[in-house]
Amino acid sequence: MNLKKEAALKAISFIKPRQLVGLGAGSTIAFIVELLSEQVKAGLELNVLTSSFSTNQLLLQKGFSVLPVADVEEIDIYFDGCDQVDHHLNALKSGGGIHTKEKLLASMATQFILAGDESKYVAQFTTACPLVIEFLPEGLRYVPATIQQLFADAKMVMRMSDKKDGAVITDNGNYLLDVWFGSWPELSQLNPMMKSITGVVETSLFYNLAHKAIIAGNDGVKIIVKQA
Repeated sequence: MNLKKEAALKAISFIKPRQLVGLGAGSTIAFIVELLSEQVKAGLELNVLTSSFSTNQLLLQKGFSVLPVADVEEIDIYFDGCDQVDHHLNALKSGGGIHTKEKLLASMATQFILAGDESKYVAQFTTACPLVIEFLPEGLRYVPATIQQLFADAKMVMRMSDKKDGAVITDNGNYLLDVWFGSWPELSQLNPMMKSITGVVETSLFYNLAHKAIIAGNDGVKIIVKQA
């Protein structure tokens, strides 16, 4: 059983005709694209946009017309994966380095739904994933130094490119800093503290944003709904 495909199958059941559908990145999202392509061929009408270069390329290959994000004010439904999601539907998205754009689409969405397999679902965040900070290049020394003052036990690693000499550069022309905690600070305060640092653009903590999570496991697919 492919758990990610099972999660994708459940995800598309939430989509209604003629909706504007946003898609993030990752293997579960790739399955959603495949399944939506089949449904569109069968007559489903919808519009799509994405936060991801890779997903955009896959959508174009499948014959979709992809709307520019800048032309849109609101999205009906946005699907994305994550590295970890807790029981309160707070999520970490650390891998792809595109969390700023992903968080923008999540904030624009009437429904933001996380989708993935049960390995992503945790009671509380573990220290296996970092918090990723996107920050202005001019803050190269200032931003890490200020974070260290706020979180003395944090370990920080600049994300470096393995394809060229130098740092990874985001789509926005910024740098990425992986911040590793020995134990997670209070999540409700983490984004405000980090974003109060001049030069920080965004963090990879999706706090209190998701409305649902689709979690596929060997015992079936669970829908976790945000509690009021």
